[in-house]
Amino acid sequence: MTSDMTDKRSSRNAADIVAAQWQAFLAFSDEVIDPEVVRAAYAQPPLRELFPAISHGVLYLSRCTQYPWTHDVGTAFPQASGGYRVRRQSDNTLPGVTETLEEAYRLIAANLPEGCGPAIDGTANDL
Repeated sequence: MTSDMTDKRSSRNAADIVAAQWQAFLAFSDEVIDPEVVRAAYAQPPLRELFPAISHGVLYLSRCTQYPWTHDVGTAFPQASGGYRVRRQSDNTLPGVTETLEEAYRLIAANLPEGCGPAIDGTANDL
């Protein structure tokens, strides 16, 4: 098998893994995560290509499908006073604070790392 064929197969497999994860998350009840969070992130096409993960009711996005995941994509954290704080864990950058989920995920999409494309089927070490 040629390298081009392997790359195409890996990309397709990664895309399938990401799509399946999003579909599972979109079907979750509000006991796992607020469904509005998942829908707001999924509404942004560049974010839809990233691998979603949930921890403590917060949606994280990674450029890879396996652990260790990347931490260079922003995350929307709800604030006690309302609104959302968008923070990137890799460099502790605060791209901004927003009033709504939709604004938070638009901000995350607008601040993706340089060259951020579809998630790969691998770990952060494979990027």
